[in-house]
Amino acid sequence: MNGLLKYGQICLNPAISSLPNIPYDAVWKSQAYTVAGGKGPGSTFNRLHFPKGLCVDNNQTIFVADSSNHRIMKYNRGATVGQTIADSWNDRVMKWDKGTTKGVVVAGGHGKGKDRNQLDYPTGVLVDRLGTVYVSDHWNNRVMRWRSGMSHGDIIVGGNIPGDYANQLNGPEGLVFDGDGNIWVADSNNHRIQKFDIQAI
Repeated sequence: MNGLLKYGQICLNPAISSLPNIPYDAVWKSQAYTVAGGKGPGSTFNRLHFPKGLCVDNNQTIFVADSSNHRIMKYNRGATVGQTIADSWNDRVMKWDKGTTKGVVVAGGHGKGKDRNQLDYPTGVLVDRLGTVYVSDHWNNRVMRWRSGMSHGDIIVGGNIPGDYANQLNGPEGLVFDGDGNIWVADSNNHRIQKFDIQAI
């Protein structure tokens, strides 16, 4: 499958999206309700097609890796129509501020390529509290960091030729930070999870 996120993972503000303290004897309702999609497969903004990764922030905004539509969708709380915030075929990550109807490019958007202002098949997105965007740049075998307002990104891990050495990645997809700032990467084509420790500041 040539989806945006074959085994997709996205998360906004991972520090506030972590698992809450759930009582060991918690019980959930047996009936669910649909909060996004549910109208059959499709590419309109009220439909999803094989959704994979999922993240919900403190405002109950939903971020969905809509794999067969090659995009990441954002649904504000209570909305039945989503917005595209990342799309693989356009090699960019988009941002919509609250209340706006037009998005802005925050990473990539200069065509497919290896330059620092380009992406090639972005597959995972994280946004921290400062608005810094982190992207798994699949075919460039790297993880990129875009600081807020910058027109180009920085390579923070990988970026070498694809391989299985400790400083290489091969088709990275999901990524997450732990509480110490270390980055964990699903190194898809190497069938492994890589941990990159943060250096002392």
